[in-house]
Amino acid sequence: MSVDGLVVPPGGGRTLVSTAQRVTFKVTGADSRAASTFEVSVPPGFDVGAHVHAHSEELFYVLEGELEVLAFEPTVRTADGWRGWRSPSGAGVTRARPGTLILVPPGCPHAFANPTGAPARMLFQASPPPDHERYFEELLDILNAGGEVDHAAIAELRARYDIKQLTPMVPP
Repeated sequence: MSVDGLVVPPGGGRTLVSTAQRVTFKVTGADSRAASTFEVSVPPGFDVGAHVHAHSEELFYVLEGELEVLAFEPTVRTADGWRGWRSPSGAGVTRARPGTLILVPPGCPHAFANPTGAPARMLFQASPPPDHERYFEELLDILNAGGEVDHAAIAELRARYDIKQLTPMVPP
């Protein structure tokens, strides 16, 4: 019996696009039992907001551009913003440049934002699959609906997919 791997060439995968985000599915739950893998474009001004997953583990690897990132439990969670959070050991928000890897275990608050004037690009992995695949599909449907962003629909979507929002998401 032969077992084949998966090779996704540059530009390969299924891409979803909205005015706020571009996500290319590289590896899905149909391909792997371990994790879904995406290439994500993060536009200037986008802030995913601090959030936590009870069951999902995530990995981010910055390919291009710069992001501000957080991956720790702060001494105090403030609902209005995460950029001033500090960990008990004194760690704060990190400026992630190409080559930076962020691993987020279940239960760990995390966030990323693009504070620059240029898009950033990262490889993003979520385990277990396929929850993040479905989440991205539904999120981009909401963002592509036109008009004002439906924040209530996004909040309901995030709650349904193991995303407890701690600070607001800010689309660009």
